[in-house]
Amino acid sequence: MQITGETVGEVKAVADMHQRKAEMARHSDAFIALPGGYGTLEELLEVITWAQLGIHDKPVGLLNVDGYYNSLLSFIDKAVEEDFISPSARHIIVSAPTARELMKKLEEYFPRHEGVASKLSWETEQLGYTPKCELSR
Repeated sequence: MQITGETVGEVKAVADMHQRKAEMARHSDAFIALPGGYGTLEELLEVITWAQLGIHDKPVGLLNVDGYYNSLLSFIDKAVEEDFISPSARHIIVSAPTARELMKKLEEYFPRHEGVASKLSWETEQLGYTPKCELSR
C-alpha cells in the first residue's frame, strides 16, 4: 500500500486491480489522463470503452502536454476513418494542451455518442453507480 503525505484523502483497501478501477470510476465525476505509460493507457482505454458501451457518460479528458497524445489521437482518428470506431464515439475523448483548457472542456462536456450496447446492468451494478454526467463545481 502506498501512502504519502497527509493530503491523500480516503484510503480504501481493495482486493484487486479491477475492484480498484471500479471504485475509482464509481466515485469520479470525470476521468483525466496525464502523460504516462502502459498503465495509464490501459486505464484510459478501459474508461473510454465503458463510455462506448454505455456503462457511464462521464467525460474522458487527455491533458495533451506538448502534444504527448497527438499520435494516440491520430490513431483513433484513423480508426474512425476505417470504420472501427464510430464518428460519434470519437467525441468520448476531449483533449487540451493545458489543465485550464481541459477543465473548461470537461465542464462543458455533453455526451454526443450512442453506446454500442444498452446499459449493461451487470457492469453498472458491479461499478455501483447509475450513469449521469455532472462535474462537481
